[in-house]
Amino acid sequence: MGDTVILILGAAVWDGGQASPALRRRVLHGLALWREDTARRIICCGGLGRHAPSEADVMAQILRAHGVPRGRITLEARSTDTISNIGNALALDPGLAQARVIVVSDRYHCLRAGLIARGYGLDATTSSPDPSAMRRRAYARAWARDRFALLKTGWWLLGRLRRRC
Repeated sequence: MGDTVILILGAAVWDGGQASPALRRRVLHGLALWREDTARRIICCGGLGRHAPSEADVMAQILRAHGVPRGRITLEARSTDTISNIGNALALDPGLAQARVIVVSDRYHCLRAGLIARGYGLDATTSSPDPSAMRRRAYARAWARDRFALLKTGWWLLGRLRRRC
């Protein structure tokens, strides 16, 4: 087994290039894992949404501001959803297939993110910041939205299984 890699999944960038609370929460959690010497590398995933720059660029700025060396950060800045986050990261760094991957996202999203990572054949676990940082109503809406997204993930996983047979 190779290195351990932290893969932080993106969230919205707000007007003026500011990290949304979800993006900041995820990055700071990934940073905490990094500081525990959990991994040697961090991959920031997320493309350009409504506001520039890309989610990955904003994440990298926060990490560098907190002392993570530029050479330890990889940017995957083309993806627009969780499936492409992880798939593009794997295409960008095929060594992920031999690494232990810690996928960082909010708790409501970790079930689906973990299924996708394992669907790509990664040795993946998930880790999330404390959900109490979110308002209860916002968490409930995000959880419900993500459960509907499980349908898309299920179809994607079935397609991958069919191609293997």
